[in-house]
Amino acid sequence: MQLRNLIRKAKGLTAIVNTPYSAGMVLITTAGLLGLLQSCSSTNGKEPANNSIAAPVAAVVTPVVPLEKGMLSSDLQIPGELVAFQQVDLYAKENSFVRKLYVDVGSEVKAGQLLVTMEAPELNSLEAAAQSRLKSQEAIYIASKSNYDRLLETSKTPGTISSNDLDQALAKKNSDFAQWDAAKAQYREIADRRNYLEVRAPFNGVITSRNANPGAYVGPSGKGSEFPLFTLQEQKKLRLVIYVPEAYTGYLNQQDKVKFNVNAFPNEKFSAQVKRLAGALDNRLRSQRIEMDVTNDNKKLLPGMVANVSIPLSTKDSTYILPKSAIVSSQERVFVIKVVNNKAEWVDVKKGRENDGKVEVFGELAAGDLIVKQGSEEVRNGSTVTVKQ
Repeated sequence: MQLRNLIRKAKGLTAIVNTPYSAGMVLITTAGLLGLLQSCSSTNGKEPANNSIAAPVAAVVTPVVPLEKGMLSSDLQIPGELVAFQQVDLYAKENSFVRKLYVDVGSEVKAGQLLVTMEAPELNSLEAAAQSRLKSQEAIYIASKSNYDRLLETSKTPGTISSNDLDQALAKKNSDFAQWDAAKAQYREIADRRNYLEVRAPFNGVITSRNANPGAYVGPSGKGSEFPLFTLQEQKKLRLVIYVPEAYTGYLNQQDKVKFNVNAFPNEKFSAQVKRLAGALDNRLRSQRIEMDVTNDNKKLLPGMVANVSIPLSTKDSTYILPKSAIVSSQERVFVIKVVNNKAEWVDVKKGRENDGKVEVFGELAAGDLIVKQGSEEVRNGSTVTVKQ
């Protein structure tokens, strides 16, 4: 309807133009018409913008939790390795040939048990020569001792034996006695070398490898000595070795007990007891080596197995604990939002252990502080917060 009225008014103005009025009158009327058209088109049938009323902003209610201390216990899952409690590679000390083997792979042996005998023909010749020299030096010493004893007895008669002759006889006796001792030591050395032709078990264990056969040439050097004759392991008692990261080294002490399982028996739990702590961090891994003793009387567990170890991390002192959702982790900082006088305050913290949706926090906090339960960077530092407990 408004548009039709405007059209009619425009027709009336056209008629006025044909009348003998001044051009200025026509221009003013046309300008008024244009202004009227613009006002109609801008409203478009709606109320002007300045007549609208802004809706009130609703207050944001933020749930908070009071900061409290508590004891948080969790488990650290870490891989470990089972190794033999004792292990030794047995080599031949003398160049020799294997005469007879008394054990094989899998043989369970006792300490002192004979494992292999060897033969070295040249040692027989050396022993015979050493024995001959020993007897010769013994005879020389007996003769020099008898000569000295006679001169000593004769010297008791004044003017018969000079003091110089007596001293020379005594020196000869002492020298021959030293040579006799040297001959005895050489003979014992050859005898000890013959004892090396028998290899015995140094402790109770199981033979896990054998690298020689009868007739093979063995020794400390040369062909046949690249590998040990036997490898002996003690398997009824094992070591469980783990490397604990630096952040968790304070939670383990000697005599603590841990649980573990192995891939061969995934549904069975085994126990071990902490016995040895390295007391220093590995330079490469930045971790501490920890060894635990494992009783393995039935030899069900084998050295070399990989174990999944569950280490209980229990604290001795209570710490501040918050829901995990209260921690805000950004690229620049890790913080919680503390509410003080209905104002948000960002407080930098460090996270500790996590368990069951809760986390330890360390920072400039005090018991009873109100912490925003659902932390977010959208709650700006210093903004007004309405608390809901």
